[in-house]
Amino acid sequence: MLPIERQNRIKELIKIKHHLKISELSEELGVSEMTVHRDLKPLLDEGIIMKTFGGITLVRQQPVQKPSTDECVICSRPVTERLAYRLILPNNEIEMACCAHCGLMRHRQLGDQVVQAICHDFFRQTTISAPFTSFVMDTSVHVGCCQPQVLTFEVREEAEKFVKGFGGSVYSLDEAMEIVFDKMHHGSECGCKE
Repeated sequence: MLPIERQNRIKELIKIKHHLKISELSEELGVSEMTVHRDLKPLLDEGIIMKTFGGITLVRQQPVQKPSTDECVICSRPVTERLAYRLILPNNEIEMACCAHCGLMRHRQLGDQVVQAICHDFFRQTTISAPFTSFVMDTSVHVGCCQPQVLTFEVREEAEKFVKGFGGSVYSLDEAMEIVFDKMHHGSECGCKE
C-alpha cells in the first residue's frame, strides 16, 4: 500500500472512530509504528488530526450543532467546572474544553472566530477572561488532566509566586497557545485521554 493510500485509510478510520491508537493503525495497515508516524505527519500539518497520548484524535473543524457542555471539544474527556475553558463563538455558541491545555489548542484553531474565552483562577476558582490570564506550564503540581498541563491565574504576581514554589514558567495567552501547539506538534504527545 502506498503512503497516500495509507493516509486515505487513516482518514476513513479516524472519521469513524474519532480516536485511534498508533498500535491499532500499525496493525490495521500492516506497517511499523514508525511508518504510521511518517504517514500521520501530512494529516497533522493539514489539521485533520492531532496527537494524543499513544495515538491520534480527529480535529473537529466545525462546532457541533448543539455543543455539549459535559464533554471536551478536543479530547472528549468529561468537563469539570474547576478546570473548564469556555470558548464563546458567534451566535452565542459555546464550546467547552476540559482544561486550559485543550482550551488553548482549540482557541488557536478557531482564531478570530472566538468572541470570548473564559477560564478559572487556579486558587480562587473565579472566572477570568483568557486574554487577562497568566498561564503556568511545566510545574511539579499535577491536577490530573491533559499534558502538557496548563494552570490559570488571574493575578500574574500569584502565578509567579506559585512558580517560585512549584517550578514552571508564566506565559500570556498568545505565548501559551503557541507553546502548547509547538509541544504538541514537535515531538511531545498529548496526555489527553483516549
